[in-house]
Amino acid sequence: MRNFPILFFLILCSSCSEEVLNKSQIKTDVVYLADDLLEGRQTGTEGEKKAATYIAHRYKQLGLIAKGTKNFEQEFSFIPKTNPHSEVRFAKNEDGTITGRNVIGFIDNDVQNTVIIGAHFDHLGYGGDGSLYRDSIKAIHNGADDNASGTAVMIDLARRLKNKNTNNNYLFIAFSGEEMGLLGSNYFVKNPTINTKAVSYMINMDMVGRLKKDSALAVYGTGTSPMFKQVLKAHNNKFKLIENESGVGPSDHTSFYLADIPVLHFFTGQHEDYHKPGDDAEKLNYQGMETISDYIFDIISDLDDNGKLAFRKTKNESESTPRFKVGLGVIPDYLFDGKGMRIDGVSEGRPAENGGLLKGDIVIQLGDSIVTDMMSYMRALSVFDTGDKTTVMVKRGNKEVRSVIEF
Repeated sequence: MRNFPILFFLILCSSCSEEVLNKSQIKTDVVYLADDLLEGRQTGTEGEKKAATYIAHRYKQLGLIAKGTKNFEQEFSFIPKTNPHSEVRFAKNEDGTITGRNVIGFIDNDVQNTVIIGAHFDHLGYGGDGSLYRDSIKAIHNGADDNASGTAVMIDLARRLKNKNTNNNYLFIAFSGEEMGLLGSNYFVKNPTINTKAVSYMINMDMVGRLKKDSALAVYGTGTSPMFKQVLKAHNNKFKLIENESGVGPSDHTSFYLADIPVLHFFTGQHEDYHKPGDDAEKLNYQGMETISDYIFDIISDLDDNGKLAFRKTKNESESTPRFKVGLGVIPDYLFDGKGMRIDGVSEGRPAENGGLLKGDIVIQLGDSIVTDMMSYMRALSVFDTGDKTTVMVKRGNKEVRSVIEF
C-alpha cells in the first residue's frame, strides 16, 4: 500500500466540484486512511493528524462549512487511564496529556433540525492494549474496516446530501478517541458546536466494510425512535437485517443515545482481522459499502419530512450481560441469527483451537448448558475459571461434534 503520495496528489489537485459531487470516492478514501504512512491513526499521533487533515480537505472539497473549534477540527485533551475501571479525565496543559481531534463539517440548509452522521477515524497505531495480535514483531494496525470504512461512507453521504433532502441540516463528525473509550463523541456531546436540542437523530457507521455473501447487516438502536423499524424495512431489498433495539453499544452512537438522541448504528460484523495488522484496504467489499451508502441515504431521504424524531429509551442489554473470567478464544459471528453461537474465527493457541474447534462451527452446548444465542453462550461461559476442563458440542455441517477443552 505504497501509492499514498500519488493518491493524495490526485485528490488535492481535483478542482472540478461537480465531478467531486457526482462520483463516489469510497475506495480512494479508505486506501488513503488505511495506508502504512498513517501508522494506524492512533489518537494523538502524527498519523491521526494526517488523517484529520485529509478528512477536513474532503469536507472542504464537498463544500461543507467548518463546525469545529479550530476550523474543521475540535481538539480535546485527556489523561489516559491507568486503571481499566476508571474514567478518562479530560484536561489541558497537564503532564501526560494526549490531544486528539474530531473533524466536523456542516451542511446548513437554514432549517430548524439537524441530523448528525458520524464515524470514528482513529485506530490502534502499532497495537497496544486493544490489539488481538500476538506476534512479538511490531506491526501497524491499519484499521481499514475499523474504521476507515465507516469514515469513507460518512464522507460519501456528505457528497450525496449536498443540496438534497433540505428539510434538515446535516452535521458530519469524524470522531477520534473511539478506541480509547468513545472519547471524541463523549467530548462533543459535552461540548457541542451546534445546538444539540435541535438534533433529530444520529447515524453511526463502525466497521461497514466486510459485507458477506449472505448480505447480513446489523442495525443497532432500532428501538430508540418509533419511526426507525418501519423505515428500515421499507427500503430494504438487499440485506438480511439483524436488528437490535438497544441504543447502548461499543461505539460512538452510545454517547448520543445517553443524551436522549435517537440513534442508528450500522455494522457488517467482526472477522479474523479485527484489531490485527491484517485489516487492510484490499480485503474490503467496496460494492457492499456503496450499497450500504445507498441504503442509508434512502433512510435519510424517507425521514426528511418527519421533523424532529421522538426519542425512546431502550433496555440496556450490557447491564444484564454475564461477566466471565475465561474465553474460548473465538470471534463470534454477531450477525448469525440461527440457534447457537457460530464461530467466525479461531485464535491461535487458545482453548478453541487446542480443542479442535473450527471457523464455521456452531456451539450448541458448553458444559451442562444449552447454547441458543450469544447471551446463553456468555452465561454458559461465566461459570468457568482458568484451569477448568469441560466439553463443548458444536454443529459442523450436518454433524454434531463433541470436544474437550481446557480454559
